[in-house]
Amino acid sequence: MESEQTLIARAASGDQRAFEHLYRIHLHRVYGLCLRMTRNTANAEDSTQQAFIQAWESLPRFERRSAFGTWLHRIAVNVVLGQRRSIRPDLPVIVDDAEEVPFSLDTPVEVAEIEAAIDSLPEGARDVLILSGIYGYSHVEIAPMLGVAEGTCKAQLHRARRLLRERLNLEARRA
Repeated sequence: MESEQTLIARAASGDQRAFEHLYRIHLHRVYGLCLRMTRNTANAEDSTQQAFIQAWESLPRFERRSAFGTWLHRIAVNVVLGQRRSIRPDLPVIVDDAEEVPFSLDTPVEVAEIEAAIDSLPEGARDVLILSGIYGYSHVEIAPMLGVAEGTCKAQLHRARRLLRERLNLEARRA
């Protein structure tokens, strides 16, 4: 089994098989990120495909200042944000619940309740919560991904947590 660094080097020089291997390694996490951000399986599939296309085209310029997965997630976030900007605001957002992405919290709340509460968050707060709470990125990493200030990330995460506590009525459940 080749190391990821070897696969990246081979793929950057045009080796499609090496990139295909990287694709298989990272597909599920990239798709999960896109699905959580778009809340629509078709849009998530399109975003995932577009992210990997952009990664393939940009790979020779990948500077390795961050992990490959982090770089790939940033591309995926940019694709999703770009698609959001291009969607007409008068069209309804269709949420497809056909596929569940595993999510776990140590609370007395059902997973479906948590998913619904996350889906109901405003986009900015939801994006920061997903990138921070689920994918483990720091505010320093999230801010450039979303094109906002680090302080805005912190405020959005605080807002997301507050709204989730309210929507899930966690304080009342603990009592």
